Amino acid sequence: MGFELARRLGVAVGAVGVAAALAAPVFGQGIPAPDAATLDAQWQVYAGDTVPSVVEFSPMRATQEVALADGGTLRLTSLHPGVNRWYLLERRPAEGQGRAESWHFENGDAATWFVSLTGGADPALLIEGAGDARECRPWAGETSDLATAAGSGLPYAPVCGGRLYLRNKVSGSRTNREAVSDFLRKNVVFGDKLVNLIKGTFFEDAFLESAALGGEEDDTGAVVAALGQADLDRRPLMRTAMGLPVEGAPDGMEAGSWYVADGQEGVFASVMQPGLISAEILKARNGANWFDGVEQNADVYLVAFDLGRFDVGYELGTDHPGLEWSSRPQRSGIDWNIPGPDGFARPDPLVRNGMLSPALTPRVVAGIAGGFKRDHGAFRFSDYAGFNRGHHYGFISNGVTFSRMIENLATLYVTVDGEVGMKTWQEADNAMIPRLAYARQNGVSVVERDPGTGASVPGPRVTSWGGGNWSGSAEAQLRTLRSGACLRESGGRKFLIYAYFSSVTPSAMARVFQAYECDYGMLLDMNSPELTYMALYRQNEAGDGLVADHLSRPMAESDPWLDGSRVPRFVTFSDNRDFIYLLRKE
Repeated sequence: MGFELARRLGVAVGAVGVAAALAAPVFGQGIPAPDAATLDAQWQVYAGDTVPSVVEFSPMRATQEVALADGGTLRLTSLHPGVNRWYLLERRPAEGQGRAESWHFENGDAATWFVSLTGGADPALLIEGAGDARECRPWAGETSDLATAAGSGLPYAPVCGGRLYLRNKVSGSRTNREAVSDFLRKNVVFGDKLVNLIKGTFFEDAFLESAALGGEEDDTGAVVAALGQADLDRRPLMRTAMGLPVEGAPDGMEAGSWYVADGQEGVFASVMQPGLISAEILKARNGANWFDGVEQNADVYLVAFDLGRFDVGYELGTDHPGLEWSSRPQRSGIDWNIPGPDGFARPDPLVRNGMLSPALTPRVVAGIAGGFKRDHGAFRFSDYAGFNRGHHYGFISNGVTFSRMIENLATLYVTVDGEVGMKTWQEADNAMIPRLAYARQNGVSVVERDPGTGASVPGPRVTSWGGGNWSGSAEAQLRTLRSGACLRESGGRKFLIYAYFSSVTPSAMARVFQAYECDYGMLLDMNSPELTYMALYRQNEAGDGLVADHLSRPMAESDPWLDGSRVPRFVTFSDNRDFIYLLRKE
């Protein structure tokens, strides 16, 4: 970052201060921590106008290099030692003796295993943890383990006794199904299923859902005390098409109340329609438009996750979001000479494979489609199109920045110690980068807290189609199927709330999030159930795979068929779209 940038971001100036601020958390076993000068040099590159590759977007990386007997070298890089999940191994031959090779590894147990290189005449990967230390040479032999793993057709191919996975390049939704199925069945509990992607984009009211309203005095079960009730003027019984089974609602769900998701401890569901929101919220002229006759009756489904019980992560799809330029903002000068807004357009030498690691599959509870693809993830109109290179949405996975965090954008982030936050990114927030494991930016805020009153209010660009990059149809029709997320603290607990809006404008999204007392809310994606996908995962009856309970039944149509039944996306087969996932804490 350089000492001047360090000063600007509030980092102590001086070698000891920079190292202390940027090296946290403790690196532990494995590759020795970089010294202050190395960290500073990596930050200078990271903070530059452009960077040459995604590896330079890993400013916390720690590298170790050893010599080979043939004159070549092995270099091992822990891309973020605080996350301890991704490693890059590079073999560089002696000059004139062939081409360099690289392998991207996923740590099979980031809480246990630390990886480094041994020296000497016969170097090896040293994998340490839980009182154990094992050496591994997957590059050795006439047909090496790495060659076998690379040719396996698996998105994650085990090496070194399954302590590491080789991340292979695959085509999202078109990977060798038989190979993946066989591996998961043999190696992962709940594993005998694969996932495909069925595309389709629809606009306006194609997925409008509107429940029949029943008697308001029907008791549909106990209300979840910690979440309370949404601020509504009426609480009719709603018989919706929501796909999640819930407890205590055999005849329907009371609008605005929360119900425990059946069999999913720490997960709660709620339903409502915007037209039920209290008049006190709706009459305020604080940055949201009135509803039309369609969206006031459009069903909204919400799912709340008690973050005290879950870890949150983010994985990129094989293709989306991309790293190239969006076609939306104007470019000039040097921008025409670089392949993407950050200086690169490909993730090489890292591998994006669009699937949850098999090591995490037994803990997975939910998957949520991540957000806009790159071409839509930048501004065409308004002031935001004219600076910050059009405000391309940023994203970070496993401590590696694939696209830079941009100020003014709504950001969901997770730190290396598991804290989940949501905010409008500011320049000073770049000081958080060393501590971030995951982040996804998507547009501007839907709601935020008013600094004066503390009330949840619409974001300042909710009513501006171009100013908020809200998209919709080509005719700027803002009402469509949308998904969003918000954070809320209540009763000493923090909740991540996902919301599925069957046909609404950003104004209706804002009013719904206000009614549920969200602290900060943002848009995720829109226009089809595939792009707004959300499912809870559970073990199937046979005990050999996962099945998905979809928030909205049309979402199931983006799950593929295998052996006569649907199987869930994201968790058992590579997908070309990015996704947010929730794991039960260990």
